[in-house]
Amino acid sequence: MNTHDAAAWLVDLTTELPSNLRLQRLIGGLRAHFRCGAVALLRLEEGHLQPLVVDGLVSESLGRRFAVDQHPRLAAILARGEVTSFDHDSQLPDPYDGLLDTLVGEPLPVHDCMGIALRVDGRPWGLLTLDALQTGTFDAAARASLARCAVHVEAAVRVTRLEQQVHALSRASSLHLIEPADEQLLRSALDDSEILGQSEALLRLLEEVKVVASSDLPVLLLGETGVGKELFARFLHRHSTRQDKPLVHVNCAALPESLAESELFGHRRGAFSGAVTDRPGRFEAAEGGTLFLDEVGELPLPVQAKLLRTLQNGEIQRLGADEPRRVNVRVVAATNRSLRELVRDGSFRADLYHRLSVYPVPIPPLRERGDDVLLLAGRFLELNRARLGVRSLRLSANAQSALRHYHWPGNVRELEHVISRAALKALSRGASRNDIVTLEPALLDLDAQQPSPGAATPVAAFPAIPPARTFPFMPFTPHGPIPLRQALDACQRQTIEAALARHRGQWAGAARELEMDPSNLHKLAKRLGMKA
Repeated sequence: MNTHDAAAWLVDLTTELPSNLRLQRLIGGLRAHFRCGAVALLRLEEGHLQPLVVDGLVSESLGRRFAVDQHPRLAAILARGEVTSFDHDSQLPDPYDGLLDTLVGEPLPVHDCMGIALRVDGRPWGLLTLDALQTGTFDAAARASLARCAVHVEAAVRVTRLEQQVHALSRASSLHLIEPADEQLLRSALDDSEILGQSEALLRLLEEVKVVASSDLPVLLLGETGVGKELFARFLHRHSTRQDKPLVHVNCAALPESLAESELFGHRRGAFSGAVTDRPGRFEAAEGGTLFLDEVGELPLPVQAKLLRTLQNGEIQRLGADEPRRVNVRVVAATNRSLRELVRDGSFRADLYHRLSVYPVPIPPLRERGDDVLLLAGRFLELNRARLGVRSLRLSANAQSALRHYHWPGNVRELEHVISRAALKALSRGASRNDIVTLEPALLDLDAQQPSPGAATPVAAFPAIPPARTFPFMPFTPHGPIPLRQALDACQRQTIEAALARHRGQWAGAARELEMDPSNLHKLAKRLGMKA
């Protein structure tokens, strides 16, 4: 490391910069200094290494999580307290094979690499890795230089972490949400890796959620199916003062109507046939913590009345009991439906809606999150690489473009299924697990699901109305027009039957096409008199 490099890095340490920019400039400087193909800074978290900043690797690599026990090179670097390098003929697989961002776009293997474990405040923090396509790039002088540079990297990480903690504490104390010395916030200041993304829409939402998390207000998570509402519920709980207490998840759509009240509020022995013992409900299980009511719009009306009482008075009453019980539970609800419309239809209580929506949180769909789709794809690629035992699994440039331009009606859940399906297809069509497997657009099979250009809405979800003489259901009777509800039911029935026909009777495929949760589609079909 020359004097000019050291001076530049020291200036960055003493200058107020956005944390990502400081680390990015540092990593970029290291890549230029060592004249190598890629440099990565990875943080150690519960047996996984998460790339925080990379230079020279494809953008989706930031979404990957490298399990230490599945990557022997990374494990070897972590285990040693000094620079570790690997010969070009090392039999240990390289985690970055096929991930270097080369001009030719080919999946080139790494030929030379070295790395060093980093410690911050005396504790293992992560790794710094350097990779090159040319054998012999990292000689003895380069290894000695990396040992000296590691001190600067550890200092930059320490400064960045302290700045983030100070900013988080300052923001919270200015809002009178916590005491300045709150250890919980110190622990969680850098612990936002579960929700992956760097888009402005997502980062702005996470900041907003952190603020409301420190209160006890009910929160209503709104968003399309597959956007990750459960992850946001966990995020809320983890950043709340209740984080050391239980987080209890209830899928309201999966509760049988006859048992919903007992599941939520518990029951006394003998309250109904089969109640042989007293049993606490989910509210009591979540005492002191958070109760997450997923698909809250599916709750039966009688249970909604009892839920409203709990939100108003902090009391529950077990089924068959005479006396109420006090509970201290924060309620977070979620839905992919419009509760306003359910209120208008009479299937959801207006007073409960207003209680639950004290703080509504709309979660942006994947199509509005820009390049977050590539980060998420990186995570699913690494998961499938490990699951299938493949040397390396990557996206071609055309596949990345296809992911960016797809509409994603199923959001993150659909993306996960697309990547998993494509990886299996690649292997079934002859790809070797010992090679760098590249996924092309044809394997993603997005064209078949993509709406035609210029279409305002998917044809399947909103079918065009044919001329009156060929209308599939009669809009008029000899006695006058059919009521609107009856006409809508007939149109919905026709749409579902058409989707089922296209998917050979498969309800899951029809639900995907209609952008509906399968359980909701089954309920709608049952209401329409169809065999679900």
